[in-house]
Amino acid sequence: MSKEELKNIIIAYEPVWAIGTGKTATPEQAEEVNHYIRTVIAKLYDDEAAEAITIQYGGSMNAKNAEELVGKVDVDGGLIGGASLKSADFATIVAAASK
Repeated sequence: MSKEELKNIIIAYEPVWAIGTGKTATPEQAEEVNHYIRTVIAKLYDDEAAEAITIQYGGSMNAKNAEELVGKVDVDGGLIGGASLKSADFATIVAAASK
């Protein structure tokens, strides 16, 4: 994949142990892995490509933890599942991601 094509990619990270469990990584855990992913992109391409790519957290982000998760430097947003089914909760997540 070329560096130009990479601009169209969004990576979503969810720990295996969180899939379908409702458990969420701590903001620090999410940041650590997202940072590692960004570091790998930088090694494969360059720092510019690593900063440009979107890396989201996908493990049970909800209204209660969204602000803390998206507040991390390398967490660019969330892949929202069940929390998107409750409009008030989803609005809270969107507001957190918009800061």
